[in-house]
Amino acid sequence: MNEALSRRRFLRRTTGLLAVSLGGPYFCTGRVGVEAPMRRVLGRTGWEVTTLGLGGQAALQWTPPGVDPVAIILKAFSKQINYFDTSNVYGPSPENYGKAFRSLHLIPGESGYDENLRRSVHLASKSMVRYAKGENPEVPGWTEGPPGSKTVDDLKRTLSLIFGDGRGNYPDGAYVDVFFTHNLSDEKEVDAIYEGFDAPDSRAERIGALAALADYRDGTNLTGLNPGEERLIRAVGISGHFSSPVMMECLQRDTKNLIDVMLIAINANDRRCLPHQFNAIPVAEAKGVGVVAMKVFADGAMYTKEAKWSRTPEDVVLTVGSPELPSRRLIEYSLAVPGISTAIIGIGHIDGDPEKCQLEQNLSAAQVEPQALTADDRSEIEQLALRAKEGRTNYFQHPPQPLGPPRELNVEIERRDDALVARLTWQTAFASEAPIVHYEITRDGTAAGRLEHRPQVTKEPFAFEDLPPGPGRHVYTVATVDAAGTKAESEAVEIRL
Repeated sequence: MNEALSRRRFLRRTTGLLAVSLGGPYFCTGRVGVEAPMRRVLGRTGWEVTTLGLGGQAALQWTPPGVDPVAIILKAFSKQINYFDTSNVYGPSPENYGKAFRSLHLIPGESGYDENLRRSVHLASKSMVRYAKGENPEVPGWTEGPPGSKTVDDLKRTLSLIFGDGRGNYPDGAYVDVFFTHNLSDEKEVDAIYEGFDAPDSRAERIGALAALADYRDGTNLTGLNPGEERLIRAVGISGHFSSPVMMECLQRDTKNLIDVMLIAINANDRRCLPHQFNAIPVAEAKGVGVVAMKVFADGAMYTKEAKWSRTPEDVVLTVGSPELPSRRLIEYSLAVPGISTAIIGIGHIDGDPEKCQLEQNLSAAQVEPQALTADDRSEIEQLALRAKEGRTNYFQHPPQPLGPPRELNVEIERRDDALVARLTWQTAFASEAPIVHYEITRDGTAAGRLEHRPQVTKEPFAFEDLPPGPGRHVYTVATVDAAGTKAESEAVEIRL
């Protein structure tokens, strides 16, 4: 049965059963009613995903009284949303997906299983455990599974909660489309997930998450942790809220192009922090990594919630935007960031009245072309976002810092035929309020050249070669220059010929 027929059958089956009606104030964000949601390609996966994905938290995790989380999933599906997010650490969220998927005949092995329909859905889950084998007390992990659970345990727990019996068993043919190593925040965590990545060894005391996930993507057993050579995931992802430098480091160290998807926080207050849109996101885009936006509303902090991590149903926002800050504009901002394929947004409630329904309003707002906004449009929305807690909403993101100079600047002398060449190398600078444009090189206080900036996709450094004018002492500096004309100069490095 083809996808279109399967969806028509689903719509007939669920007509009239999907709405949840809640009273209370709401704020219309604009026209609703989307017949065929816009899709974008998710990087090198080649998957066409709807520009709105259903987030796995909000009412799916912390369900307010009177809200049916399964009905939210079903309504998202009925609206043809095809990217669905959950996590091993989102409490009942995976189980809610399991209930919805059963009603949709998306459980392999059960009567009426619709494989074509399952293939049309892109399901993502996550683990915050950094090791697939062994442990390091300096790099703790977080799981809602049994004590001592590792990355593979979390993967299988997700499969069991969604497709299986919830007690560790799952049917043949069950899989998740993307499995993320979630919430990477510092370089120790990056070191941990990459342990054993370049040369997997089943005898190793410790094996990081990525090597094991490669086995479960490819159906191999290089780590010794996939003896059944199962294929349980279609793509590997990384996610992060806090640090663009950490996410960049993780992407740059991926010499095998294992990482296909990056999930990262991006909203209209991004530039008030160390911005992801000028640092990690361009690196992902340059590598062909699909980018999924999260925290479009700062986890509700743009509206009724305090600027803190959600913990309870009281933290879940139940309204649609506000008169001061229409939600439509915030969604447009995130989806117009170059490189973004889809934005996952958690839903507090749905409603039979489209004007009051968060899901329908968000889907309508998500019908925006890539890079649709002008610089003036983006600036206007950023000014609007300042109305939310004076712009101090992104509690999950690295504080702002000035434009950075080139990092790890080094100079070496090489002999080329009869000439001595000074070869300068450096690692990328980090952008601040504007994107980096180029680097300016000076020798002995005089301009020696410039090098255009590009997203640094590996650890291979930027390089510039110069012919010093003669013997003696020469001093070099390299300055980062951004689109606003701001400069950040390195410390001097010296050579003697």
